[in-house]
Amino acid sequence: MIAVYIAIGVVSLLIGAALTYVWIAKVQSEKYQKKIHEAELEAETLKKDKLLEVREKFLNEKSKLEKEVQQRNQKIHQAENKVKQRELGLNQRQEEIKRKNKEVERQRQQLERQISINQEKQSELETLTQKQIENLESISGLSASEAKERMVESLKAEAKGQAQAYINDIVDDAKLTANKEAKRIVIQSIQRVATETAIENSVTVFHIESDEIKGRIIGREGRNIRALESATGIEIVVDDTPEAIILSGFDPVRREIARLALHQLVTDGRIHPARIEEVVSKVRKQIEEEIIEIGKRTAIDLGIHGLHPDLIRIIGKMKYRSSYGQNLLQHARETANLCAVMATELGLNPKRAKRAGLLHDIGKVPDDEPELPHALLGMKVAERCKEKPDICNAIGAHHDEIEMTTLIAPIVQVCDAISGARPGARREIAEAYIKRLNDLEKIAMSYPGVTKTYAIQAGRELRVIVGADKIDDVQSEGLSDEIAKKIQDEMTYPGQVKITVIRETRSVAYAK
Repeated sequence: MIAVYIAIGVVSLLIGAALTYVWIAKVQSEKYQKKIHEAELEAETLKKDKLLEVREKFLNEKSKLEKEVQQRNQKIHQAENKVKQRELGLNQRQEEIKRKNKEVERQRQQLERQISINQEKQSELETLTQKQIENLESISGLSASEAKERMVESLKAEAKGQAQAYINDIVDDAKLTANKEAKRIVIQSIQRVATETAIENSVTVFHIESDEIKGRIIGREGRNIRALESATGIEIVVDDTPEAIILSGFDPVRREIARLALHQLVTDGRIHPARIEEVVSKVRKQIEEEIIEIGKRTAIDLGIHGLHPDLIRIIGKMKYRSSYGQNLLQHARETANLCAVMATELGLNPKRAKRAGLLHDIGKVPDDEPELPHALLGMKVAERCKEKPDICNAIGAHHDEIEMTTLIAPIVQVCDAISGARPGARREIAEAYIKRLNDLEKIAMSYPGVTKTYAIQAGRELRVIVGADKIDDVQSEGLSDEIAKKIQDEMTYPGQVKITVIRETRSVAYAK
């Protein structure tokens, strides 16, 4: 019985399992069918979307192509219109050319007729001229060639006389106006160039705030001042002068280096031999750069271009040089401006004259100390720096060491004299100044009859008093000329010296 129940249970389980499997298979099949249907619907939707997208793209491309075709048709139409207009213009031009050719042909025919008429008249004129010449020859008894020669000779003689008279008039007028014109040019040149005058000394005074700094500058056992003098080559005088130290030396560049180095050392406060050498070396480089900058700025200010770097450096060094108390750079600038003005007045090249005026004293600023005069040395420097021959000649000839070969040379010489000899431009050394005044008085006293002499107005006038009983009025006039000639031959002086001879008659009586 139990076995039957078990068998029935097993069969029931198998039947349930089979029914379950069939039901699950049916459910899965329905799901698959549903997914397939959904997939088909989605595919149909995608297909429709793609078809719409393709149709839209097709329509867009079609519209673009239609627009391009329309634009091309418009361009073709415009090109056709232009071609038609050109054809019309060419046709009109061709018609105009045909018309002009007809007009030219008509004018050519008229000219040919005029030429033939002129040739006929020319032949008639030659025939009449020949008849007149024959009549004149028969009347005068001379041939045509002989009459022509006599007429030419008479005209030549008359023309020579008139030309000589005209030349004489020009020469006389030039003699009358040359001196006046030369003075006008010189005075106008001086008036148009106004410069300041810089006076340089052989010493520089360095001011300090208090005398306590003097001890720091001297240093322990004088080591600081010795180091400073050794580095700069300048004598440093520390004396009882309140709040001042004197820098003495013949080279202005060295004095300036020493002054700037002292200023930096005093400002910084660190004063010892190693620091002194460092500061002096730094200041020396600064001065060298400043010299080059001054040379460049001077050339730019004067409008002079293309100078050699060595010449620019020499021009910059002129700032620290002086001649008879006149700053050399200021003198060179003044001479350059004077040369330009005078060259313009004379119709010469002002730029070349200005260049020569600026460079005329470069021989006074040598790196070494040669024996040549400064004019010849400057000429050699200019030649080495590839300056033009006329510039070199003007530099070398401005003190007559060589012959002047160009018109710029005398202009530079005159302008150099104007700049150096004008009142207040230069200051002579006291000994040379006193010696010149004594020499003036000695020359005048060497003549017999002279009782007293006075050099006044800084040596620009010499008054000579003679005895009335020894020299008469006529001899007084001759004496002034003789003294002037002797001074001119034996002395060198700036400007001119006026000699005034005074002859007095005195009557002296005493009341007792």
